[in-house]
Amino acid sequence: MLAILLTVLFDGLAYGMLLFLISIGLSVTMGMMGFVNLAHGAFAMFGGYVATTLMQRAGVPFLVTLPVAFALVALASIVVERLLYQRLYRRGPLDQVLFTVGLTFMSVAGITWFYGPSQQPVVLPAFLQGQVSLFGLEVGIFRLFLVAVGLLVAAAVVLGVERTRFGAKIRAAVDNPVMATGLGINVGGVFALTFAIGSGLAGLGGALGIQILGLTPAFPLKYLVLFLIVVSVGGLGSVGGALLAACVVGVIDMMTKYFLPEIGSFIIYAVMVALLMWRPHGLLGKKS
Repeated sequence: MLAILLTVLFDGLAYGMLLFLISIGLSVTMGMMGFVNLAHGAFAMFGGYVATTLMQRAGVPFLVTLPVAFALVALASIVVERLLYQRLYRRGPLDQVLFTVGLTFMSVAGITWFYGPSQQPVVLPAFLQGQVSLFGLEVGIFRLFLVAVGLLVAAAVVLGVERTRFGAKIRAAVDNPVMATGLGINVGGVFALTFAIGSGLAGLGGALGIQILGLTPAFPLKYLVLFLIVVSVGGLGSVGGALLAACVVGVIDMMTKYFLPEIGSFIIYAVMVALLMWRPHGLLGKKS
């Protein structure tokens, strides 16, 4: 029984890391840029379809598709941000919500037209299949890979925001864009690059999550609520909060699906409500 519990716990952590990879960009855009981007899941879906297309039609190895998915989604998001999103930065949250929800439905319709409604398959390389013994516990190699990638991304984002010149520009542009512009900071360029990195990470998460989350045109709508739960429970703009919330959500979701499948969704939402009543600004979020 203990071995089963530990296995489910580890699978939940791997699932949480996947949610973190996709959600961290949404946390940054909502928390630091103040933009409500409910089309974030569409960028993750785009990354997944980039990976499956490269593997199925060009024979590209799975690991090679990951940086390509990140790069292509990041580039596409810059185009979307410059052409569309920057016009909404000074608009209210309702305008941003309506526009990005509409963009999500457009992406779902477009993907359905190009690829059809069926599930997209993925074949992992042999060295990522199977299980390995970790401290006496048999764990999936691919899930171990997900945990490692999630931790590396979390460390890179924290260092990038807190310890680099670009991170200082982001904080300055968010806190006082007029002052930042006066100091010679290209606020629009900083926002575009920040948005691209966040969307690229969503694309990376979408490519990594094909086997676990599945990939259909309904992906942005199916998982949007989970991404929002991670962001709100973790605290807007908090990398550590998003990581902690994603792990909590992943573990609870995996535990309830295994032990209490009939009421799994209810428990997730109940825990979210309880946490937000206790910490309205999120686990590691700061008060406005």
